[in-house]
Amino acid sequence: AIAMQRRQMIKYILAGGVVAASGGGYLWVSEKRDHVELTTEVTIRKLHQLAWAPITKRGTWNPYQVFNHCAQSVEFSMTGFPESESALFQNTVGAVAFSVFAARGAMSHNLAEEIPGAPALDVGGDPQVALAHLIKVLQEFESYSGQLQPHFAFGELDKREYALAHALHINNHLQEFDL
Repeated sequence: AIAMQRRQMIKYILAGGVVAASGGGYLWVSEKRDHVELTTEVTIRKLHQLAWAPITKRGTWNPYQVFNHCAQSVEFSMTGFPESESALFQNTVGAVAFSVFAARGAMSHNLAEEIPGAPALDVGGDPQVALAHLIKVLQEFESYSGQLQPHFAFGELDKREYALAHALHINNHLQEFDL
């Protein structure tokens, strides 16, 4: 009888811990944070500064590939991604992932994974040309007034959410460089 009461007590303590952790996690994720640096304008300014900085790669991709990959993502937000996850994935896993990234103010993803269905990234080329292209595409996104296309993993995003996603994505890739 005492062993059974002890097991019941352990179950209640564990259940209470799970509920408390879930509630705390929900509050942390749902808390509104001010991420003023996570805008298209600030991202463009940061990229302009890279034009004058020596860049050493740490990741799998070289700067030319990284800048072109990021530009593809921005372009696809306006023209449509070549392949997408299922609506179920986008509305569950994808939506939760975006919410967590947005709440944290940081994205983490496989930095050597191409966008599904996107043309393969060229290995060689001038990184400054690719950087200029990324900046140009971000400026086009900023002035874009057409309908945005669903993100291949996150699903439907409005302009503000897409701007945040692009800033988070680019910032995550910039971590691949020693500047």
